Amino acid sequence: MAICGSNLDEFFMVRVSGLKRQLKKGALEAPPDGLTPLEQMEIINHDLLPLLELHGKCWYDDILPKLKAQGISIHRIKDLDPQRREDLRDFFERMVFPAMTPLALDFNQPFPFISNLSINLAVVVHHPQRGERYARVKVPVDLFPRFVPLPGTSPGRSQDFVLLEDLVADNLDLLFPGMKVKEVHTFRITRDADIEITMDEAEDLLTAIEESVETRRIGSPARLEVDKDMPERMVDLFSNKLGLHPLAVFRSFAPLALSGFWDLLSINRPDLKDLPFLPFVHPDLAPEKDIMTAVDRRDRLFYHPYDSFVPLVTFLKQAANDPQVLTIKITLYRIDKHSPIIDALMEARENGKAVAAVVELKARFDEENNIVWARALERAGVHVVYGLLDLKVHAKVLLVVKKRGNDIIRYTHMASGNYNAQTARVYGDIGYLTSDPDIGADAADLFNSLTGMRKRRATANCWLLR
Repeated sequence: MAICGSNLDEFFMVRVSGLKRQLKKGALEAPPDGLTPLEQMEIINHDLLPLLELHGKCWYDDILPKLKAQGISIHRIKDLDPQRREDLRDFFERMVFPAMTPLALDFNQPFPFISNLSINLAVVVHHPQRGERYARVKVPVDLFPRFVPLPGTSPGRSQDFVLLEDLVADNLDLLFPGMKVKEVHTFRITRDADIEITMDEAEDLLTAIEESVETRRIGSPARLEVDKDMPERMVDLFSNKLGLHPLAVFRSFAPLALSGFWDLLSINRPDLKDLPFLPFVHPDLAPEKDIMTAVDRRDRLFYHPYDSFVPLVTFLKQAANDPQVLTIKITLYRIDKHSPIIDALMEARENGKAVAAVVELKARFDEENNIVWARALERAGVHVVYGLLDLKVHAKVLLVVKKRGNDIIRYTHMASGNYNAQTARVYGDIGYLTSDPDIGADAADLFNSLTGMRKRRATANCWLLR
């Protein structure tokens, strides 16, 4: 459910927001499928509604009962006994309340900014003098866990939680003293996150992307999610103020922000999790073996995550310390936070190797991370190319050039997966490591084209670019 929710968020932030832009500007040319932006949005709406209902059934009818059977309960606060509710209220008053900022809504004024993907409460209160008023309360999921442990829960196998938004909703009287809380409904806005890179005023591509990433936070609304019980009058008020088409409004049958369900994995219950999987390392590719010699004997095919990513890291570290290695070139798309690949490249540079890295700064949602790594590599003396303005380099290619006697040997690794030791433990990908001279020549042509803008030879296999 967390993966599905995360993918849906990105789908709306990028794909659906693109359709919304086309709809607003008036797309004149029909795409290959012949569907207009409005027709595509209608199909998305039609196909998504059953999925949202399925989310609710999966959460309430399948996951929650099975968790409860294993001693893990996510409670509704209204179902708890008075003492537990009082304990939670005390926790809220001491810890959560100081971080809360209720925001009054006046639908006769411009709608206030609501941050992308935040969980919010739409609150209807009765003011003694002003009558019915609306307010928005942001649920501080960035400051507190989504699943709040019940105070006083005994350690061991029994685990009891409440959702943070339920805790906030149950204590709104503290935020609105002297007023009666009449209605509370959760809602969430998804904003356009597909950045547009403009080079008009920026000095270079890196600066342009840095400036463009800043605009993602304030992108125009692309989706409004509301709980299934929010009244139609309130839905209409919000969608009209946000300028959203009715097809971009969805009622959720499960708690909002499914991606936050990852937090459940932090529960210390190894008996309910998959057993740790130990990927296979071929004896020829063990850390103490010479990987290049093993590749000289035969090409090596990896099927991650069943085959370990460690031999590739070992190969790169050995290349970084091999006196006969002259050059290392690599394309980097998505990089892990603590990357052994980056460490090996920096080590190679310290040892006097010529190291070049094509860092794709336009890797969606990883732009900032890649900028950090690009600058770190540059400081280490690596020749960094920030990708190309009009081309997204999605290739995963590594080239190691070694001098052996009077010969030059090129070792080439090509893969469907990123040079990312973390995702290689989870994602299914193919990697291929070879010393084939023709493949090495193709890889060299590719890197020369990317770093030097040289026209590729007609014989080069351009499939490497994909």
